Amino acid sequence: MEQSTPWEVSDDRGRLAVAGSRPLRIVAYIQAGATLWDHGIRPVGIFGSQHDGAGPDRAKSGDLPLAEIPYLGSGGALHPDTLLAARPDLVVAVTYDGRQVYGLEPKTALEVEAHVPVVSVAVGPGWGLAEVRERFAALAGSLGKGEPLSAAGELDGAEDALRQATGGPRRPRVLALSPAGPERVHLARPSAWPDLRALAEHGVGLLEPAGDAGTNWSTVGWAEAAALAADIVLTDVRANAARPEALRADENWRAIEARARLVPWNPEAPCSRRAHTRFFASMAETIRETAGS
Repeated sequence: MEQSTPWEVSDDRGRLAVAGSRPLRIVAYIQAGATLWDHGIRPVGIFGSQHDGAGPDRAKSGDLPLAEIPYLGSGGALHPDTLLAARPDLVVAVTYDGRQVYGLEPKTALEVEAHVPVVSVAVGPGWGLAEVRERFAALAGSLGKGEPLSAAGELDGAEDALRQATGGPRRPRVLALSPAGPERVHLARPSAWPDLRALAEHGVGLLEPAGDAGTNWSTVGWAEAAALAADIVLTDVRANAARPEALRADENWRAIEARARLVPWNPEAPCSRRAHTRFFASMAETIRETAGS
């Protein structure tokens, strides 16, 4: 008979999560759940953030089988009793500031943490993409799971391809943004997003928006975005971002569409080797096509 042993993990809020044995029933923030799925872990429930609605955001869910995993709610609409009714042994979330459990209201997080261990992995400014990926891998390892051995080699290959693509004589100008609507747009600050910083480290020419306001974003009009003359535009595809068809009345958005290659971008993609391989490989292909056109 296998003997149960205590389980503990220190999270990126500096909290120690402790259980009498290895947790088996895991409820997770949707991005974290998609990451755990890539490591062979099936959540018993997922939840969204204050930006999400009554159903899961498909852009954040990676390869999760959404028809088979209960969605418990999001933001202020997620009651602690609903989450605890899933009988979790562990709740896994993310944190952007190293203090708050993202996706749960502070009161909800406190009540949940009084009943079940909570682990939050940092995904915000100050953390490199590889660091975030390895933190999730370490958590999955503590739960007895991990990605296939082949995943490391595939990621190395995608990173090499990206470095080769950016090493040519022409380096396309890349802008990441999240459309707020027909009048305003959030321009991403590359230093604030681990995936964008990783692109820059591999030679991608990311554009830095002007202005000092906003840690993660610079919110401006579409004229300012068009003036940056990007060759590639990474466009937020999360459900809370405005869709391109809602923007076409604006001449500046039309100018961006006419000039640039539009590439879907998910600021809350799974933090796994599998997901990062797809991200780097897609960017390498787009940069090669743009530089050669």
